[in-house]
Amino acid sequence: MKRLIIAIVLSVFTGAALSAQTVRVDAPNLVAADEQFNVSFSVEGEHSVSEFSWEPGDAFRVIWGPQKGTSTSISIVNGKRSKTVTNSYTYVLMPVRSGTFSLPGAVATIQGKKVSSRSFSIEVVAGGTSRNNGSQAGAAGSAGGSQARGDVSSSISSDDIFLRLLVSKNRAVVGEGITATLKLYQRVNISGLDDARFPSFNGFWSQELQAPSNIEFKRENVGGQIYNSAVIRSWNLIPQKAGDFTIEPAELVCSVNVRAATSSSGSIFDSFFQDSYRTVRKRVTTQPVTLHISALPAGAPASFGGGVGKFEMKAELTRDSLKTHDAASLKVTISGTGNLALLNAPKISFPPDFELYDMKSSDSGRSRTFEYPFIPRSHGDFEIGPVEYSYYDIAAGRYVTLTSGPLHLAVARGAELDSVVPAGGQLVQNRRDVKDLGSDIRFISTKMPSLSSTGSFFIFSPLFWGLAGMLLLAAAAVWFFLRRRAARLADVAGSRNRAATKMARKRLAVAGDFLQKNLYTAFYEELHKALLGFISDKLTLDATDMSKENIVARLCSEGVSEGLAADFSALLDACEYARYAPDAGHEAMNTHYESAVSVISAIDSSMKKTNKKAGGAVLLALMLMLVPFGGRAADNYLDSLWNAGVAAYSDGRWEDADRAWTAIEGVGMSSPELYCNIGDARFRQSRLADAILYYSRALKLDPSNADARYNLEFARSLTQDRIDSVPEFFLRTWMRKLCWTLPSDSWGWISLVLLAVTLALALLFILGRSSAARKWGFFGGVVALILLIFTLLFASWQKRDYLRADDAVIMRPVVSVKSAPSALDTKDLFILHEGTCVQVLDSVGDWCDVRLEDGREGWLKKDEIVII
Repeated sequence: MKRLIIAIVLSVFTGAALSAQTVRVDAPNLVAADEQFNVSFSVEGEHSVSEFSWEPGDAFRVIWGPQKGTSTSISIVNGKRSKTVTNSYTYVLMPVRSGTFSLPGAVATIQGKKVSSRSFSIEVVAGGTSRNNGSQAGAAGSAGGSQARGDVSSSISSDDIFLRLLVSKNRAVVGEGITATLKLYQRVNISGLDDARFPSFNGFWSQELQAPSNIEFKRENVGGQIYNSAVIRSWNLIPQKAGDFTIEPAELVCSVNVRAATSSSGSIFDSFFQDSYRTVRKRVTTQPVTLHISALPAGAPASFGGGVGKFEMKAELTRDSLKTHDAASLKVTISGTGNLALLNAPKISFPPDFELYDMKSSDSGRSRTFEYPFIPRSHGDFEIGPVEYSYYDIAAGRYVTLTSGPLHLAVARGAELDSVVPAGGQLVQNRRDVKDLGSDIRFISTKMPSLSSTGSFFIFSPLFWGLAGMLLLAAAAVWFFLRRRAARLADVAGSRNRAATKMARKRLAVAGDFLQKNLYTAFYEELHKALLGFISDKLTLDATDMSKENIVARLCSEGVSEGLAADFSALLDACEYARYAPDAGHEAMNTHYESAVSVISAIDSSMKKTNKKAGGAVLLALMLMLVPFGGRAADNYLDSLWNAGVAAYSDGRWEDADRAWTAIEGVGMSSPELYCNIGDARFRQSRLADAILYYSRALKLDPSNADARYNLEFARSLTQDRIDSVPEFFLRTWMRKLCWTLPSDSWGWISLVLLAVTLALALLFILGRSSAARKWGFFGGVVALILLIFTLLFASWQKRDYLRADDAVIMRPVVSVKSAPSALDTKDLFILHEGTCVQVLDSVGDWCDVRLEDGREGWLKKDEIVII
């Protein structure tokens, strides 16, 4: 029985030992068609190989082998003896044809059991084997010594050694990973590498994947030729923005050993004893590589965190039940493939009464974990989430949103009492003030503002004076019109003049009736009366002045042409002659009638044109004044810059928004909304002093801008210096607050409205027919005039404050205020920090005398401050 057990145990151990013995293969994966190469098999274990067999197949011819070898090693450790036997079999093969061939495994028999090796593949290349540049130099040495040495360096061509930067893809989207590998290819004898210069990868986030200290070369088929290749560096590149990017060339200096032959004496031993090697430095560079990066598609979800690739998400609480004031964490783990290192933390919505702490992140292999510590301050059952995280799936070409289920948390009462019980026994809850969870600057203005030239104000501008002048001229025109209307009503002669044509038409109608009845004498008498009556009323002539010479002279003085005046005189003569002459017939009567109508109409038209010339000139002047002094259509370029800034700010690209809005300022345009938006962009970039500077400039343009004032106060609360201002006289404070209720331009427009009201009331006082109307005009005009003066004062006050360059902001992180305008032999009075506002009192050279709001004064260098 014991012998059976021992036999079973020995067989088990023997089987285990045989199973541990394997046949290993050592063979090249790439050979040339005319190259002999070795294939070696080795078997290592406690027992020797009794039989070994292997056939390479018909693609290779066995030149020699197998060459057998055996080695045995015995070791004794702690009295335990072990023996290892290694059997090796080496074959020398020669390819028969080119191509890629799979060779079968070898079979070894060990103690009657067969053990097989793995099958393997060998690629046969039709090109020649790796050549040594030194052999070529040696062959050239037989032709001549010095000439051969001079050509050694030139014999190393770009086909012998070159450097390549290989990228996994040439087209990608923003955030998609690209692997870049820098490889050296050679078929010469390299002794060293130095002076390596690698690309900077501008526009990409880069992470070094491989930086081997020992360069290992492996055979590689390049264009049908065999090269020894080695990886110098490899990087993981993640593009940060869209566009075409060219990776600059990498450089490497290789030390190459080449054979340099000397002059030959003709002996057959020269090639053996006189061969020597030289080291030649060869600089190799890569070709520029262009990568085409596309932007991510529009319409990214709000939960998009910058991830590009393929991810999974897991959200869990470290504790799902706890007491108030105990700490716990929410962990969100995102795993997968892609730009894990650049993922932004998911936005988690916690219950309002949870006290939150700084989020922590950690990387572990192919996952990234975000931990959100929190402490609940109230008891109850709470729900956190669900947590959402979106990424861009490259394979699917769309955004994918990962969603966790809601996380439930039960919070019990802690050790502290949340309520008190007074003596009466009634439970009273502790009450707390509403706590601000956070504060921040207000959001930007998104609507395109009304831009104006920097430093321009409406008050006292050419447009203001033009409109004021138009109001004065309009008031004068109204006064002139009303006075002239009253004068015309009292002017009898003028009434006769205006009614002259009407009376002449009536008499001509009577004369026309006589003409139809062919009453010769009556017709000419009535026609003569029509002519004399018309000219008497039109020229306001008495009967004594109705001579033909006087009539012609007066007509010419009123602007009537001499020919027309002569026609009128001839018509009078014809009427006087016809009254005493025989009947000339109906045709003559008709001709004289038509001539009378034509002459009267022409004289009336000519005199009206003359009287209207002065009025037309005045009307033309008023119309010219109505033409605006300046104006422009909406500038599409400025609109595009504004909208680009708004879009960039909304996307969190603060620098792009800053550049867009600053470009508008650079062309000489300004507005309170523009300055406030620039301040917001600078604040988001942690440029606190710049933000305070632009908020202050916005308030200088429009002191009533509530957003700029709030943001300025919030930004000032973050500065290091706390300065108490000296209180000013209360009346001045009241007036300043009243002045700041509207911007300067608004006060200017109100002043024009009040000017119009004042002029209207003045006209009522001057031209009013009743005493009540004149009283209303007087007292109303006085009140309107007082309000007009105040609006002009407020508008000019704001303009004067803007143009007064005596307020400044400290831009340096820390400055020392000196007692005198010099850096030598002066005392440091106090220290100020960036963002503090000062008033500039005077300047001497490169120094400015400044005053703080609390009254302290000192000297600062001009380059340490910027004028608001």
